[in-house]
Amino acid sequence: MEGFPAEFVWGVATAAYQIEGAVAEDGRGPSIWDTFSHTPGRVAKGETGDVACDHYHRWPEDLDLLADLGVDAYRLSIAWPRVKPTGSGPVEQRGLDFYRRLLDGLRSRNITPYVTLYHWDLPQSLEDNGGWRVRDTAQRFAEYAEVVGSALAEFEPRWITLNEPYCSAIVGYAQGRHAPGAREGHGALAAAHHLLLAHGLAVGVLRSYGLPVGVTLNYSPIVPLSPAEEDRIAARRLDLVHNRIFLDPLLRGAYPDDYDEVLGSLTDRSFVRDGDLAIISTPVDFLGINYYFRIHVRAGTLTAGDTPHDIGVVYGTPDGPPRTMLDWPIEPEGLVETLVGLRAAYPGLPPIYITENGCAYPDRPDEPDDARIAYVADHLAALRRAMAAGVDVRGYFYWSLLDNFEWARGYDPRFGLVHVDYQTQVRTPKASYHWLREQLTS
Repeated sequence: MEGFPAEFVWGVATAAYQIEGAVAEDGRGPSIWDTFSHTPGRVAKGETGDVACDHYHRWPEDLDLLADLGVDAYRLSIAWPRVKPTGSGPVEQRGLDFYRRLLDGLRSRNITPYVTLYHWDLPQSLEDNGGWRVRDTAQRFAEYAEVVGSALAEFEPRWITLNEPYCSAIVGYAQGRHAPGAREGHGALAAAHHLLLAHGLAVGVLRSYGLPVGVTLNYSPIVPLSPAEEDRIAARRLDLVHNRIFLDPLLRGAYPDDYDEVLGSLTDRSFVRDGDLAIISTPVDFLGINYYFRIHVRAGTLTAGDTPHDIGVVYGTPDGPPRTMLDWPIEPEGLVETLVGLRAAYPGLPPIYITENGCAYPDRPDEPDDARIAYVADHLAALRRAMAAGVDVRGYFYWSLLDNFEWARGYDPRFGLVHVDYQTQVRTPKASYHWLREQLTS
């Protein structure tokens, strides 16, 4: 594509629970998202990922769509409960065989797999034993990484240990909007730490196979809604919880200096043991960044701090920028701010891949799709500006190849380059798919 290096990686991304379906086939065990989505009131319209896009059965067709699109790479995730149905114990060979077929299909189409080990589908049995609140789950994750690493190494994947640990820990264990639907304080912070520990342990396991290893974070610049000092301070408080309690341990080997000041009564860090931060900060080969929007906030009333998101911050929406159907402001300049800011804040920053970037609309396959085309074009222009400023970015993955199960929002938001009719499972490439194919071949 014009304006990018010849070796720049172009790809699209998906996640197992959002597309695979077949939740009870070939020995797959239940995940926390199976439980959460089947709990009344948790997901819009009571929808679940039971069938989703039926990718488990239709994967050859989906890989043909990738090949026709002309991408170099495909970011997918492994369903932990498909490989280890209870999270520990026996391996389900039929689950591993599915991913071996999938990666062999990619190899035959000359598409490089970027494999995420954890995209939120924790085996329910592990949650029943404490989930990410307890240290044992990190050890079970390392065992799972060894199983998958050994089984798939011959396909030369690039490994991503975790997707968006903020969402797993804070949205899942503090806000309760995602599985497992908890609203806790200490438990959510323990979950954040144990997720990072699991990452560090898995890096050590996967590196033995001689292939690149990274981790993906959903970074958002936190912007005060006014110049007022109290709004600026509130933005920094949220920046701690959303960004820095993950980035600082990973890239600096320490928690932020203002951790105790911001989190008040939640500062019991008994879950941190000697040596943990050295494991967590094991150098990675790349950092994945999922960028969608800036977060705009103003100061609210500080409470007793019962959960990590209860820190005197009120979310708002700025006037001016257009928005997606999820009311997310479209601000491509925030991508420049993200990348340039990371480079300034973290000396020695590893190479970056944009592992997700995309937009949702309630679109139909016969509609023009102009908004999505403009969104991608504007963000790629922003990416070029960040690279011109010296940020080492190696690739871009659009979210997502297919319309899919959009977690607690169900099936209404459509992020895909390919429209999916969920009744018939017919796939229809949208105008944005054809536009991107033209860009990749120009």
